[in-house]
Amino acid sequence: MFDIKDKNVLITGATSGIGRAAAIELSSIGANIFFVARSESKAQLLVDDINKISGKGAIPIIADLSSQSDIRKAAQKFNTLNLPLHVLLNNAGLINKERKETIDGYEEVFAINHLAYFLLTNLLIDKLKEANGSRIVNVSSGAHAFVKGFNFEDVQSEKSYKPFQVYGYSKLANILFTKKLSAILENNKITVNCLHPGVVSTSFGQNNGNLQKYLFFLAKPFMRSSEKGAETSIYLCSSPEVSDESGQYFYNCKVAKTTKWAQSKEDADRLWNLSEEFTGVSWGIN
Repeated sequence: MFDIKDKNVLITGATSGIGRAAAIELSSIGANIFFVARSESKAQLLVDDINKISGKGAIPIIADLSSQSDIRKAAQKFNTLNLPLHVLLNNAGLINKERKETIDGYEEVFAINHLAYFLLTNLLIDKLKEANGSRIVNVSSGAHAFVKGFNFEDVQSEKSYKPFQVYGYSKLANILFTKKLSAILENNKITVNCLHPGVVSTSFGQNNGNLQKYLFFLAKPFMRSSEKGAETSIYLCSSPEVSDESGQYFYNCKVAKTTKWAQSKEDADRLWNLSEEFTGVSWGIN
């Protein structure tokens, strides 16, 4: 039976919002926390908070997930620790009011919300296999329902950029990635699941213009706290109840429905091949 105590958990986007809430709670129930953060000062605050709340240490890895070079360095840093990785929580994400490109020349929302998940997971797969019963958890969103299928004709959003639509494409990509990866890892004792955290009352997305700020203002009374939003992430990372679940999309700690476009094997295969091309990695998993 899976027990999170003394298991090694690596989290992206852990210095704020639901990532921070998940890191603190997982540490409180016994996990060893490693996390990727862009800011050294914010990373140290989380280390201090985890130690204060749970009495345990936490190890930050400083990296900018918009940079594939940084992602590779982050993975290498964890790999050199010579530890198995029991849980990888891909949580980092963003929404932009206007189109931006990363240092690698990719549209930023797609790069951070999907390509970073894809590349980091690939680079850590050997450590996940070493754990002999590990979990990959991808934070997606109900926003995948904003779009009717992945936009392969304008992956980089060069022809059209609408913030919520672009975000929806990236969250749909998370589900397609989860389902494809789950199938690939079927015989490797690694489960892969994704989730919708609900609409969470954090600073996420609120720096993206007056319209978004107004929408967040209207929705705020109905929003969840970061702690509530993190519950399904924590559940998928730690609960023995999902030891045999893989390839699923969860909401409120239960398997939930997705749109029909999120269930397309053809689109999952196509996105997978595109992701290999964009990251320069090829999955040779047995």
